[in-house]
Amino acid sequence: MHPISNVEFMLMQMIAECRQASGYDIKKLVDQRGYREWANIGTTSIYVGLRKLSDKGWIASEESDEKSGKGPMPTRFVLTEAGMVKLKNEILDSLSSARERDNRFDLGLAALPLIGKDMAIAALRKRLDFLREASEGIKQKFESQGGVRLPLNVRALFLHPISLMESEQAFVASLINELSKETREYDHNH
Repeated sequence: MHPISNVEFMLMQMIAECRQASGYDIKKLVDQRGYREWANIGTTSIYVGLRKLSDKGWIASEESDEKSGKGPMPTRFVLTEAGMVKLKNEILDSLSSARERDNRFDLGLAALPLIGKDMAIAALRKRLDFLREASEGIKQKFESQGGVRLPLNVRALFLHPISLMESEQAFVASLINELSKETREYDHNH
């Protein structure tokens, strides 16, 4: 079984949703939904991903003789039968067993004693600012796209990261409080 990257997974979803889509159609959808901010997908990765999906036999191109402005119509892609099976399996697998977050932050937490409490608190305060800004950006994009009027699957794409960020903000604030309390107790006893 071929492995599938997050970009390929996302591309297959968008092609299935649109029934057929060109690279340009996908790029517009990525921009509209704010995927670029959290999914690390750029224009190059869209076209590379489409080529990989085609090579794996999960999408097929539909050429058109029609004209679009000055040039030929862009190549449109559709999911093959094998592509639809793969997509459904990936969706089920990702909903049931994907990790909830990247473990890089956990590695930083494990190394807290190596930097000292003051530096740790400063770094964690920066993380709080980063999380607030990122969350605010997603909320603004959500509202600009239609907010609660969006279809459930699109709303969920916005609300899930917002919820995770709010939870992480609470965790980081609690950790800062605990580190600050330990620092005050140490200063008081010495």
